[in-house]
Amino acid sequence: MEYTINKLAKLAGVSARTLRYYDECGLLKPKVIRSNGYRIYGETEVDRLQQILFYRELGVELAEIGRILASNSFDGRQALESHLAALKSRREQLDRLIANVEKSIRSMKGELNMTDEEKFVGFKQKLIDDNEKQYGEEIRAKYGDDMVNLSNAKLKGATKEQYAEMERLAAELNDTLKAAFEQGDPASGLAQKVAELHKRWLCFYWDNYTKEAHLGVAQMYVDDPRFMAYYDKIAPGCAVFLRDAVKIHCGGE
Repeated sequence: MEYTINKLAKLAGVSARTLRYYDECGLLKPKVIRSNGYRIYGETEVDRLQQILFYRELGVELAEIGRILASNSFDGRQALESHLAALKSRREQLDRLIANVEKSIRSMKGELNMTDEEKFVGFKQKLIDDNEKQYGEEIRAKYGDDMVNLSNAKLKGATKEQYAEMERLAAELNDTLKAAFEQGDPASGLAQKVAELHKRWLCFYWDNYTKEAHLGVAQMYVDDPRFMAYYDKIAPGCAVFLRDAVKIHCGGE
């Protein structure tokens, strides 16, 4: 089956303008462009568009999608299996949030009692699931299943106050990191405050803190492109700056 750009756009539920942009950026080239200028797409392009839209639905940036699809190791079937697992996980999370809202409504009606801790179960589970999806394989390989499972259990058992403090601390950490980075000295007092905030933040997840583990995590922020991208969103170079600040902090205690 072959499609013009308008027919494929209608089939996929996207705009023709989107398909033209995918063509221009090299993400989805048509099978052929006819002499009249019409773009024609075949089954290969249809399957590729399906993959692109699945990745977009899962929040992957277009540049990253292009790298994934261009990889020699890319396997369409494995990718679909991965999409299926991710979508099932998302559905489970939505089911948890729906149940949480329904229970909250019943609590407000006086039909049942709901503890403060129960009000945040769904959100904490989402944080755990997101971390597992993004970093679980690497973290488990580096620190072992037992440590990761204990960390997840600790987060799930956090009180409302602990969860709020963790969120506040994460925001303070990022803001302070940005300010310290602008000063440019990982040994400065502000940079060392960043390292201490980072230590306190880690302790929300870890049962036992060690300098070696702290250094290992900071180094992973530099070694793993996904961690580096997270911190470099604050400012390019922040991941390396944080690693250097932690090195100084741990070596000077």
